[in-house]
Amino acid sequence: MQFEIIAQARTLQGSGASRRLRAAGKVPGIIYGGEATPQAIEVDHNTLLLSLKKEAFHSSILTIVLDGKKQQVLLRDTQVHAYKPLVLHVDFQRVDATHELHAKVPLHFVNEETAPGVKLNGGLVNHVMTEVDVQCLANDLPAFIEVDLGALKVGESIHLGELKLPKGVKLGHHSVAEAVVVGIVSKGGSSEATEEGEAAAE
Repeated sequence: MQFEIIAQARTLQGSGASRRLRAAGKVPGIIYGGEATPQAIEVDHNTLLLSLKKEAFHSSILTIVLDGKKQQVLLRDTQVHAYKPLVLHVDFQRVDATHELHAKVPLHFVNEETAPGVKLNGGLVNHVMTEVDVQCLANDLPAFIEVDLGALKVGESIHLGELKLPKGVKLGHHSVAEAVVVGIVSKGGSSEATEEGEAAAE
């Protein structure tokens, strides 16, 4: 999925200027990274809010059009209001096609209902992780990573090191291969493997 964000350069900074921007339906932000200097920007609030509701927006290479020029970025951080649907600030990081980047990618679990541990033994799926830290070139960044539970029995689990990663993608430096991603536990209890994996992840 391709995302394009229209942005304008932001000249006035400070809390007062940011409040005026938000009152005008804009979100203050910044683009940083690479060889260029950090650039203060503003983007349309409602357009950004709708994009943030899409899972792929958080793990895709985004295109920002700033003053007519396009650049590729990753969403790195957002500040949102404590209880209002209001984005207060957004951070983007430039990406370089020739250098590896680090990003969190969501996990999509498939065949949960047909897993032997669930279908035959009435076990429960225990999701220990919902996303994974990876490193790869920008063009290799996947929107998600699929985790197949089709063969999993009660007491069994899938570890980080067992994930089938797309070509060119590897686990992040700080990932622990033995950490449990997902397991099937019996009702009223937890599998020993899952407990060990949670301890490793912590």
